[in-house]
Amino acid sequence: MEQSTVGEGPVLVTGAAGFIGFHLSRVLLARGDRVIGVDCVNDYYDPALKRARLEILNENEGFDFHEIDIADAGALGEVFEGARPARVVNLAAQAGVRYSIENPSAYVDTNLVGFGNILEGCRHQKIDHLVYASSSSVYGSNIKLPFSETDNVDHPISLYAATKKANELMAHAYADLYKLPTTGLRFFTVYGPWGRPDMALFKFTKGILDGKPIPVYNRGEMIRDFTYIDDIVEGVVRAIDRPPPLNSDHENKNDAAVRTAPYQIYNIGNGHPVPLMRYIQALENALGKKAQLELLPMQPGDVRATEADVSRLVSDLGYRPQIDVETGVARFVEWYCDYYGVQLSD
Repeated sequence: MEQSTVGEGPVLVTGAAGFIGFHLSRVLLARGDRVIGVDCVNDYYDPALKRARLEILNENEGFDFHEIDIADAGALGEVFEGARPARVVNLAAQAGVRYSIENPSAYVDTNLVGFGNILEGCRHQKIDHLVYASSSSVYGSNIKLPFSETDNVDHPISLYAATKKANELMAHAYADLYKLPTTGLRFFTVYGPWGRPDMALFKFTKGILDGKPIPVYNRGEMIRDFTYIDDIVEGVVRAIDRPPPLNSDHENKNDAAVRTAPYQIYNIGNGHPVPLMRYIQALENALGKKAQLELLPMQPGDVRATEADVSRLVSDLGYRPQIDVETGVARFVEWYCDYYGVQLSD
């Protein structure tokens, strides 16, 4: 990927020890960007996996890491002051729809207070562009498919989704008040090597290898816009390099994703959703072993289907997802077996 022409300072990546943050940091470093990584390395899932990611990033001289919580305004302010980033990518968040039902306070601290601190850091340092993670969960129980950036997203069905919608609103306020260019990315079901152990692919893989039943919700009648990590990162990098302009005269005044402020929202998904059972079949094929399915009802906060309309990201930024689920799942299994020392039987 080509060197960015936006900003001459480093890129501050929060959540750098996380799944997407790790992969993004590697790509930015590979193309010559300096990366300031921030992560609190909490124990929401195995910190050893996060430390292993950081070991790889720390091999690059262009990477500088700060182990802090973005909810700590003082510590984050010091990083902004010392690093003076040109661009910021906020991927630090308390993730997980179901976890938000049981542990709401964690989401308030990181996703709301922490994001407010990020916005303040960006405002005071007058950065060129803030890109931040939103989520497909903001679409809540919408039934019109595919999900479009112009759809109403005022009815979240989890606190996690509500905090992501709040981030979009907070970003718009700062874009409008302080002319801070902001781009929100609504991620759709990201998967791939170095993924999160709390996500389905990780759990399914471990369950199948251990010969245990895997929980399949809504009795398998679900559709997801599974998006491979490399495609996600390509879209994020394209967004970083294209800050939204100050639109003084836009044509569609009813378009919620286009405003007079330097503000933009994009769906970032594959655009070709697949049934959950096809995803599981791809995993069975990659592992060479059949899954035992525990068919369960729908969980609170979950939805039956997601599908991203990525036409805006395609037309504005030239985004083109490449990886189908069979290829992506096989790559995940290859990494999983290497990382955990699993020997698949012939």
